[in-house]
Amino acid sequence: MRQMGLEGLAPGPRTSCRHSQHKVYPYLLRGVIAEAPNHIWAVDITYVPMPIGFMYLVAIIDWYSRHVMSWR
Repeated sequence: MRQMGLEGLAPGPRTSCRHSQHKVYPYLLRGVIAEAPNHIWAVDITYVPMPIGFMYLVAIIDWYSRHVMSWR
């Protein structure tokens, strides 16, 4: 492609560069160890395509036991 002068339509290599005016939030769990159940929970929201339409899957996970506490 380079020899023929062709380029892909996908974004270039600068897609992960942050904007200088965006605020950077600190990672509050750095150095924290999950020492007991219910100490640290994580939430994940996932878009799931379906044969007709789509749905969102929300899961709450306990970091210590790695169990899914709840999902909807």
